[in-house]
Amino acid sequence: MNTTVYALATPAGRSGVAVIRLSGVGAGGMLDAIAGLPRPAPRQAVLRGLRNASGVLMDRGLVVWFPGPGSFTGEDSAEFHVHGGPAVIEAVLEALDEAGGMPAEAGEFTRRAFENEKIDLTEAEGLADLIEAETEGQRVQALSQMSGALRQLYDGWRERLITAMASIEGEIDFPDEADVPDALSHAAHAPLSELIASMFAHLDDGRRGERVRTGFSIALIGAPNAGKSSLLNRLARRDAAIVTDIPGTTRDIVEVQLTLAGFPVVISDTAGLREAVDAIEAEGVRRALDRAEHADLRIGVADARSDDELKDLQGRLVDGDLLVLNKLDLAPRSGRDGAYRLSAKSGEGVGKLEARIEAIVRERLSAREMPALSRARHRRSVEAALEALVRCRDNLADAPELAGEDARLAVRALGSLTGRVDVEDILDRVFSQFCIGK
Repeated sequence: MNTTVYALATPAGRSGVAVIRLSGVGAGGMLDAIAGLPRPAPRQAVLRGLRNASGVLMDRGLVVWFPGPGSFTGEDSAEFHVHGGPAVIEAVLEALDEAGGMPAEAGEFTRRAFENEKIDLTEAEGLADLIEAETEGQRVQALSQMSGALRQLYDGWRERLITAMASIEGEIDFPDEADVPDALSHAAHAPLSELIASMFAHLDDGRRGERVRTGFSIALIGAPNAGKSSLLNRLARRDAAIVTDIPGTTRDIVEVQLTLAGFPVVISDTAGLREAVDAIEAEGVRRALDRAEHADLRIGVADARSDDELKDLQGRLVDGDLLVLNKLDLAPRSGRDGAYRLSAKSGEGVGKLEARIEAIVRERLSAREMPALSRARHRRSVEAALEALVRCRDNLADAPELAGEDARLAVRALGSLTGRVDVEDILDRVFSQFCIGK
C-alpha cells in the first residue's frame, strides 16, 4: 500500500487507444514527471506530450488526475490515454518504472479499493463478474452485486443478528441485575427465527445466482441411436457431435454453450445408456449418468417407435424434466401426452422444444425480489451462519453462554461475506482472478 503501482488497463496488442493506470502515494509526482506541469485539474482530461526521464517525447495523449480519496482505489491515481501501439505502451511503462513505480499484480487496483473501504468484498466480486459477463443475465446480476445488492442483504442480516445478540449477552453479563428481566435471551427467539427463515429462503433458490455465472446445465440422455447427437446439433445449429447409424458413436460428453433468454446454457450430449460392450463404453455410460445426476435439467430422448426406450427413460427423469420422442418422420403420429414429438433430422417440432427450454431457463434464472447468492463461497458462509444460528436458538433456554458463542460464530461467518472480519485467507484467491490493470 506504500508503493505506487501501474498497469496497462486495456487488452495488450494494437488498438486505437490504450489506457495505463497508476495508483499510490507517488502517482502525482510520476504524472508531473512524465506529463509536465501544471498538474491537470482533478477528473479533467488534458492533452499533453509525454516524455521519459531523458526528455524524449514518447507520445501525445490524454492524462487524467484523480486525487485521493476521491478515486477508485481511494489513493492518488492517474491515467494515461495513449495511442495503442506496442512500442508506445512499452515506452510509457518503462518511464513509469524509471520514475519509481511497480508493476501491479492481478486485481491489485481493486484490492486497494477494498483495503481503503471504497468497496466491500461482494462488490469487488461483482466487478470481476461484470468484466467477465458474456450474456445479458450475467451483466444484470453482476451490476446489481457491484452496486451493493448483496452487501445490503448480508449487512442487514448481520445487524439483525447483532441486535438479537444484545439480548443474549444481557443475560450472560448481568444475570443478577434487577433491571435486566429474567431470561432476557428468550427475547432473541423470534428475531432469530425470522433470520433463519430468511437464510433458508435464500439458500433454497436452486443455486440461481451460481447458475447465472457458470451456466444452466442441460443433459441429453437416452439409448444409443435415439437421436441425442442429432438433437444437439439441431439446437446448436452446427455439427457439434458426430452422427452415424452405428450405436455407441458418442463415447464421451460433448458440450455446446448457448445463450437462451439472455442466460448462459451448457447442453451436453452423453453416451447411450445400455449394457456396455467394452471398458471405454462403460466409462462413457458412467459419465453420462453422473452428468445427468448433476444437471439442472434432463431431456430424455427416445425413438418414438420403441416402447422399451420410453420405459427406461421414465425411471431416469424427475419432475420438471422433459421427454422427447424423436424420429417423427419414421414413427406414427400418436404418442404419450406431455412428450415433445419431433424429428431432429428434419427439424420438425424442434422449435416447440426450444421454446420450452428457454421458458424453463428464464423461469429458474430470472432476477427476483431477493438478490441471489452468486458464488459457492457465499453459499458456504451462509450455510455456516445458518447452522450456528439454529444451534444458538436451540440453546437459548438452557445454555445462554453456548447460544452467545454460536451467535458470535454466525456474525463472523456473515462478516466474511463482505470482508468486515479478518478474511486474509480468501482475499488472495478472490483478487487473483482479476485481470492485470484492474
